[in-house]
Amino acid sequence: MERALLLDNRYPATHRDAFCIPSFGSMGLRSDAANTSDFSQVTYLCGNSLGCMPKSTRDAINKELDAWSDRAVESHFRHRGEPQGLTSWVDIDLPLSNLLPSVVGALESEVAVMGSLTANLNALLVAFYRPTSSRFKIICEKGAFPSDFYAFFNQCGIHNIDPNEALVRLEPREGETYLRTDDIIQAISENNEQLALVCLPGIQYYTGQLFDMEKITLFAHQFKNVVVGWDLAHAVGNVPVQLHDWGVDFACWCSYKYLNSGPGAIAGIFVHEKHSQVGSGSHKEDSYMPRLAGWWGNTRERRFQMKEVFEPISGALGFRQSNPSVIDVVALRSSLEIIQDFGGIEALRERSLLLTGYLLELLKESKFYHKSLPSGDVSKAGFIILTPLTESERGAQLSLYFFPHHDDRKLDTMERVSGYLNERGVIVDERRPNVLRIAPAPLYNTFQDVFRAVELLKEALQEL
Repeated sequence: MERALLLDNRYPATHRDAFCIPSFGSMGLRSDAANTSDFSQVTYLCGNSLGCMPKSTRDAINKELDAWSDRAVESHFRHRGEPQGLTSWVDIDLPLSNLLPSVVGALESEVAVMGSLTANLNALLVAFYRPTSSRFKIICEKGAFPSDFYAFFNQCGIHNIDPNEALVRLEPREGETYLRTDDIIQAISENNEQLALVCLPGIQYYTGQLFDMEKITLFAHQFKNVVVGWDLAHAVGNVPVQLHDWGVDFACWCSYKYLNSGPGAIAGIFVHEKHSQVGSGSHKEDSYMPRLAGWWGNTRERRFQMKEVFEPISGALGFRQSNPSVIDVVALRSSLEIIQDFGGIEALRERSLLLTGYLLELLKESKFYHKSLPSGDVSKAGFIILTPLTESERGAQLSLYFFPHHDDRKLDTMERVSGYLNERGVIVDERRPNVLRIAPAPLYNTFQDVFRAVELLKEALQEL
């Protein structure tokens, strides 16, 4: 604990007080199990699933509820809070175009706040996946989050393509836990003549692997007509990316993890400027990339004229379909302002590497840690780390694979360790049947959080 205290003094969680950290009492946990009080904060290491709520979010939302209460529909154009710097609802998402670009390495015109993660992925696939008889393959990963697989699979159906022929699903080599970049590069090279799309996660949700997005994007783009997109659900707000400079065609993300904007919160998209400019030709339908369209993507000046002419806004804003949820937008803005005040994504990454590096160090010191799964019949409890050990290949998250496994959850190692931690106020994420994901969030987690979690994890395994 002494070293954790020294690290917290040297690299303090300066913005921890800006967040609501759940307590033993609020979580309904018995504080006596951890020799603490109901008011003591839990050790929350689950920001990769749902970030903690910024304290400023409540006030931001209440101001919009007041506007709804006091002016109703008029708040779209005459917000009661305009003298205090609040935004009328017709433009409620536009201030985020000043806050998001630095987080994702984009131009202001290349980002838009809209929809939800999977809805946005589907919308972007409609625009960017244009298979032909000779070029129709999609490179994705076999272990992708199910929603991504469903999207790719059904795109094949929409285009009457056999998914068994179109989907090139990559997986780690036998005995390994994550994909090698060289294997991705090789797959692109081998399929380049029939390849239409490469779409991978920036960070793999299960293993926590950070993909080499720059290298993969640049390599794929050397082949004509190959589009590259990224699902950045676990990367945005976690690691720096440079979507514009890397030449990424499109990307999408959610905002309820490392962007701390609330459960099911509004998501975002990136569309590179080379795809999103609107021409001035006489045939409007030929002057922009076809996409799923709606009135909120139409030019603002003529949006309310209700004409049957689609004139999309240049940039990613032209891909919006419906007016965004005001409540969701201001919740996201509250968190982005904290990130900006912290010093931006580079500062977050610097502290994140220290936190997760410390977590890795403590875990590797444990007698229960194994470099690889033991061979033969495993009877003694232990764990391996699925996540790459090299810091440039991971984000904030480490994924721990526990053994032995038992189909009876009351006897299973991971389930029992998870229950032991939870009862004592350490909140991590279960991925059945064997994995716990632990993710120190640099905005609010401390080195003492990390130390406490590992100590209790070792206690749990010792009891087993």
